[in-house]
Amino acid sequence: MTLAPAQRSRTAILSGAKIVITEVGSYESNMVDIAARAQVSRATVYNHFADKEEMMLSLLESEILRLAELAKSAPSPKDALLILSREISGDPALRKMTVTDPTDIAAFVTVGTHPLWALVQESLTKIFGLDNSSLVLHWLLSQIASPLTPAESAHQADQLSSALNANH
Repeated sequence: MTLAPAQRSRTAILSGAKIVITEVGSYESNMVDIAARAQVSRATVYNHFADKEEMMLSLLESEILRLAELAKSAPSPKDALLILSREISGDPALRKMTVTDPTDIAAFVTVGTHPLWALVQESLTKIFGLDNSSLVLHWLLSQIASPLTPAESAHQADQLSSALNANH
């Protein structure tokens, strides 16, 4: 599937933003550096996003949708847990933000009424069921501040999967 030029630019901008966040964190990131990483003009960035906050919310939504698709395509709930755990624990942008932007991370892991939380909850419910989605959410959120090693991800995904299966 070929993306339209506007969608390619938007995708490049969000990828550029994630690269810049990985390098300097969210707070120190700026639209000039993001445009350079995305290989687009600053005007192109502003054609897509009114400001940095809007761009960051779009990046967050994009990441939520990406993770949801990865999890949905997993062959089993256990594999979905493992994929999500490894993606979150191994995300270099999150790792950088825990050091450079702890206030942003604290706000991010506080479940609230923002529409993105509804998207997260809906995605997890589709994959793990309504009864299990909250437990899975809190397990994944804990990995933002305390990432797991790949071996720990595998072990905990196995344990959580067994616990979820025992509930049914």
